[in-house]
Amino acid sequence: MQLIGKYIRKAPKGISCHDFCIGVSRQINKHYKEADIPRLIEHPEERLTASAVVYSRLNREIWMIGDCQCMVGGTFYDNPKPYEQELAEHRAQIINEGAEPREHYLVNDTARQQIIPQMLEAMKQQNITYSVIDGFRIPEQYVRIITLDFQPWEIVLASDGYPFLCHTLQESEEKLAWQRENDPLNIGEFKATKAFTAGNNSFDDRSYIRFKV
Repeated sequence: MQLIGKYIRKAPKGISCHDFCIGVSRQINKHYKEADIPRLIEHPEERLTASAVVYSRLNREIWMIGDCQCMVGGTFYDNPKPYEQELAEHRAQIINEGAEPREHYLVNDTARQQIIPQMLEAMKQQNITYSVIDGFRIPEQYVRIITLDFQPWEIVLASDGYPFLCHTLQESEEKLAWQRENDPLNIGEFKATKAFTAGNNSFDDRSYIRFKV
């Protein structure tokens, strides 16, 4: 995240999405040791990996690289990992059919532990069947680009740590708090590959910004 942020701050203001994908990948790749590259090719789960949603003011485009989300004029967009929902459904099934009480999974999420091998296997498709920023070539057909016309727009950019993205940060946080209170295992209407663990007010990292253009 820090390396990507550093690259964005220094990137030319008129950079295209194509050049951004190349440049930010190089930014990450140069932090790998050359001797580690063969192993990182075989083991994507060991790469420095993050998602990013970027607004280019000059191009009037939103670039969604990886599993992020946004709203443009009230219309919701996302770019999820292709395997994420299937694994979330499988985890929910394990919990619903398991003999352990629900409280068990908030302390020791053995259902998540059971799907981790599948998650690691799915990550072998990283930057093959879906896009992330990890220092290797980004397949741009899996980068979602939203082009804006020149009328005024209100834009929300966010990470996938908000299960229900809303028009304001307060509303989004309230929805997150509701989720933690009513379905801390994330196995109901909103399903995830992990739960709210004890003592945490979220189940994933979260970022939110709203602005008008």
